[in-house]
Amino acid sequence: MTDKIQDILKKSIIPEKTQALAGRSTPLKISGRSAINNEPFIRNVNANEAEIIIGMGCFWGAERKLWNTPGVVVTSVGYAGGYTPNPTYEETCSGQTGHSEVVQVVFDTSIISLEGVLKVFWENHDPTQGMKQGNDVGSQYRSVIYTKNDQDLAVAEASKAAFQKELIAAGHGMITTEIEPLDVYYFAEEYHQQYLHKNPNGYCGLNGTGVSCPIGFAR
Repeated sequence: MTDKIQDILKKSIIPEKTQALAGRSTPLKISGRSAINNEPFIRNVNANEAEIIIGMGCFWGAERKLWNTPGVVVTSVGYAGGYTPNPTYEETCSGQTGHSEVVQVVFDTSIISLEGVLKVFWENHDPTQGMKQGNDVGSQYRSVIYTKNDQDLAVAEASKAAFQKELIAAGHGMITTEIEPLDVYYFAEEYHQQYLHKNPNGYCGLNGTGVSCPIGFAR
């Protein structure tokens, strides 16, 4: 087995908690404001807002898709679903933190529902690929949904069931998306925040299956 294949296999396995990198107690220093609209993304949501954390591969393209969605107030990118506290990008990409690359989505519930946000999520990546997304291979690229409450968890599970039926009808496999209550969300480094706004010609590997998810935007 070549070193390259061994490295890919290592990065595609979520480590045990005792084997994860130690990380650090201090959060990474960031401005906490969106480069797009200057909205704070380190915030307590307002009465008309809700929040969901989703991962659909490389977080650069995923965040752009979400910030361009009508009703989304602000987005950020970060790391969640693993063990290492306050991880860096390099640590996450090593596959030894257990985290996935995720997008924090704060949305105006009077404009778009959680189902509407999840429709964008399901339709803009392939949730059947396990520990990869397209050419990006590793546990940090796995498909994930992390919710802030039990009600949102139930909505996410229902949306998965609805989309699974459509995928099967179109000849695709089973969804591997991890759907769980959010433990901790760690903000990524400043240069990753709204990366494709700052670097319009930067890499974006986002690509859906072409299958429509039967849940709507109506509010």
